[in-house]
Formats: sequence, C-alpha cells, structure tokens
Amino acid sequence: MNVLLRYFRPFWPTALLVILLVLMQSFSQLFLPTLMADIVDKGIAVGDIGFIMRSGVLMLLVAALGVACAVAASYFSARTGTGYGRNLRRAVFARILSFSLQEYDRFGAASLITRTTNDVTQVQMMVMGALRMAAMAPLMMIGSVIMAVSRDVHLSRMILFLVPVLAAAVIALARIGVPLFKAIQEKLDRLNLVLRENLTGIRVIRAFNRDEYESRRFDAANLDLTRTAVLVNRLMAAAMPGMMALINLAAVAAVWFGGRRVAEGTLQVGSLMAFLQYLMQILFSLMMVSMMFVMLPRAMASVNRIRAVLETEPGIADPPEEEAQVPASAERALVEFRNVTFRYPGAEVPVLRDVSFCTRAGEVTAIIGGTGAGKSTLVNLLLRFYDVDSGSILVNGVDIRRLPQEVLRKKIGYVPQQALLFSGSVADNIRCGKEDAGDEEVRRAAEVAQALDFIMAMSRGFDSEVAQGGVNLSGGQKQRLAIARALVRRPEIYIFDDSFSALDFRTDARLRRALREEVSDAVILIVAQRVSTVMDAQRIVVLDAGKVAGIGTHKELLESCPVYREIVYSQLSEEEIV
Repeated sequence: MNVLLRYFRPFWPTALLVILLVLMQSFSQLFLPTLMADIVDKGIAVGDIGFIMRSGVLMLLVAALGVACAVAASYFSARTGTGYGRNLRRAVFARILSFSLQEYDRFGAASLITRTTNDVTQVQMMVMGALRMAAMAPLMMIGSVIMAVSRDVHLSRMILFLVPVLAAAVIALARIGVPLFKAIQEKLDRLNLVLRENLTGIRVIRAFNRDEYESRRFDAANLDLTRTAVLVNRLMAAAMPGMMALINLAAVAAVWFGGRRVAEGTLQVGSLMAFLQYLMQILFSLMMVSMMFVMLPRAMASVNRIRAVLETEPGIADPPEEEAQVPASAERALVEFRNVTFRYPGAEVPVLRDVSFCTRAGEVTAIIGGTGAGKSTLVNLLLRFYDVDSGSILVNGVDIRRLPQEVLRKKIGYVPQQALLFSGSVADNIRCGKEDAGDEEVRRAAEVAQALDFIMAMSRGFDSEVAQGGVNLSGGQKQRLAIARALVRRPEIYIFDDSFSALDFRTDARLRRALREEVSDAVILIVAQRVSTVMDAQRIVVLDAGKVAGIGTHKELLESCPVYREIVYSQLSEEEIV
C-alpha cells in the first residue's frame, strides 16, 4: 500500500480540505433535527411565532451551509480522485515501459492493459468515495448516537440491538465480496485477452473460417465474467433491501414506543421527531459503511494488482552510475559475442549455447539457420531485451551490461521481423528513428530503403496517413518504411531481423546494393531465411540448435559446413549456388 500512497502525497492538502468540508456538512446535518425539535416543542406547542421564525431562518442558514459544503466536498474529492488516478496511471505506464520482455511475458499484455485502465479507475473511484464517506459515516454515527441519547435514553436502547446486527451484516458482506471482486478482475483480464487476440488476429481467423469458434471462445469468457458479476450484484441487491427493512422496522418501533411515551407525557413530540431523524442518520451511516465495503473489495483487488506492477523491478536495469561506462563512438564500431549462452525463463534447455563471433564496421555479417535455431534471440540479446546467462556481448570493447540502455540502443538501428508502424503520417513513422530529422534526411532514408516511389505515389506523399499497425500498406511497403526508420537514425550498428522477406528479389537486390553504399561505415547484422539475401555477406554465421555450426563466406561454408550446404541446396538451383 505504501507504494500507492507515494503518489497521493501531492493531494494531501486537498484531501484534508475535503475532510474539513465533510465535517462541516456533518455538523450541519446533526444540528438540523435539534432545531426542528425546538421549533415543535418551544415554538409550535406554545404558539411563539417569533421563535419559530428565528429558528426557521437559522435552519435555512445551517442547511445552506451544509449544501455548500457538500457541493465543495464533491468538487474537491473529484479533483483529488481524478488527479490521483492520472498520476497512478502515469506511474504504472512508466513502470511497464521499463520492463524487460521477461516481465511482459510474465504479466501478459491483456493484463497490463486492464491494470493500467480498469484497475486504476477502480482505485480512483474508491478514493473519490472514501474521502467523503469514510469521514462522514463515523462522525454521523457517533454524533447521531450522542444526540439520540440526549433526546431520550430509553428509546436509545434499540440502537444497542440494531447497530451490531447491521455491523455484522456489513462484515459478512465484505468477507463474501472480496474474493468475488478479485475473481471479476481476473476474468476481465481473460476477456481482454480473448478480445485482443481476436482483434489482432482477425485476418488469420477469417482465413481459416474460425469466426464461430472465436465467437464461442469470447462468449465463454464473457459468460464466465457475467456469472460472477451477476452473483456479486445479487448479493448486493439482496443486502440493500435487507438493511432498508431493518431501518424501516426500527423507525416503526421508534414511533410505536415513542408514541406511547408522548401519550404518557414523558416525551415531547419534537424530541420524538428528532430521535427518528437521528435514528435514520445512524442507520444511513451504516449503509454508507456498507457501500464502502461494496467498493472496497473490488478496489483492494485492483490495488494489489497495481502494486504488483509497481513493485516489480525490471529484470534488466541500468548499471549503477559509478559502474556505468559510456565510451565514445569508435572510428570503427565493433560487436563481439563471447561464449554466449542463454535460455528463456522456464525453458528446460538453452536456446543459445557457447556462441562466439565478431563483426566490425564496414562488414556485413549474416546469421542464418533453421527455424528455432536462435537467430532472433541473438538480436534480442544484443538489444538487451534479455540478458545472457553466461558469456558476454561487447560493443566497442564494453560489455553491454555496463552501458545504460538508452546509450546502447542509440547506437543501434533495428528493423524487426514484423514491421510495426504507428498511426500518423509516413514522415512521422520514419522520424520514430530520429525525432529531429529534417525533411531531406527523411527523404534520403526513404530513397535508400526503396520506399520513395510508393510514398510519392500516395495522395499526400510523406504527409499521407498510416493507419494503426500500417493496415493500409502492403507487407513490403511496411518493411521498407521500417528500414527507412532505422536508416534515418544513422547509428553505428544496423540490425535487419529477417527484414527483406516480404520484398521481391529485384527490390531486395536494389535495397542491399543501396545499403552497401549508404552504411559502409557501420556494423551490419542481417538475420535471414533466404540464402540469396546472405550470399554476398563478408561473414555468415550458421546456427543449428543454438550452436554455431560454421562461420565463413558463402564459398567457404559450402565446402566446410553441412548445415549450410543443406540450407543452400534446399533453396537454390545448381546454377544459382555458384
């Protein structure tokens, strides 16, 4: 809880103001029944019009003060709650951005979305309600008990019976509600997961005619959530009428016994009316507490889920400032893998074992191998999305674990397997690589990436809109924009992770020729499935089941590496091999 209270510190002054306003509102409500009793007993009973007028004006002023305090308390509690929600949401989002891929895998994208949105909203609503009800309910209950006893001790005995009964009902409600509300949040995670998979995988779903299956899967998750929500609402729906029934029975009993006391002349009518008002305030205070217990279980489930995110330390962190090394850019950049071994969390066997090779600026190093050989894992390790289990990766002679992550990634231009684009203009997407890139730099990057022709053919050129995920572009167009995004950065190291797979052979050849001329002073790492993409590389690293099966040029590997030879013969004809 302390980690969440940290983000509430800026709002303590406003929260205290809300509590003060609620206290003033409560005092005004406690004072009104007494004034009403005095008007009946001292004014109406003896016909003192002056007293009635004076007391009536005072009641109006007290009521107006209570209304003003209530409105102000609502306003400031809303500001406090929404401001706290904003800060908490920002903190959760910032912590998520700091996570390594290991933490993303552990929580799941759907759960992180729910925690950032729905869970924060639940906590925000609790804060808005708690600021008012948590302060008002105890004060109103204690004050009403004191005022009721002051009006008539004998009638006040029924309070000793009613309050424990209602309190026991509230506690039972909370014990049943807490697990159910926690289950609701977990089932909401599941619903979001199914929905997210359906939205992102709509093409696959339709291509394989899985619409009905996915509909059934969504309906199952939706029905599971609905059943739990209905159970909770039935519980609350049954609890509230039960409490109201007790309140009404208490009012009837008070009128019955109080009426007899009035008839006997031992109790005045005004005092009975005031007692009834205080009795209602006591019981409604307990109802406010029960409402808090309705909100609290769900909010506490959300608090625990948010806290789990905020208290999770990223598995990959920057080194301490005194240990960090930030070398200047070398004249000839150097990337070296030394005996690198790595296994994914929970995996039984390493995906990479004892991998070693070196590549320098001006050289093209290609990584090739079968599916699951560990090619993309090498890229993830160099970007430090994961850390090696043993061995080391060095950039310009420095272990990347000694480099701040921002410094490391500024040295790298990365083109992923799946070219992810963002909503915005074409120019905005290219400038993701370099925010302050000028128009000429953007144009040059697009030209080298062989994207200029199709960009200029679009209605607004570089200002043309890219839909979310780039769905209004072909696979090859998205890949070329992703390549342009990396080129505009002008980094020391370029990583192309199977980034030419959607290009035809002619465009692929033109692009690789343009790249050789444009980035001849940088380290180039190419992960590829196609042999034609890597044949011209100065160095080819062949991976097989996570181990280096061979390193050399195309001709050298044809002679010395059976794994590479098998890949080549499976893709190329005899004429193409030489």
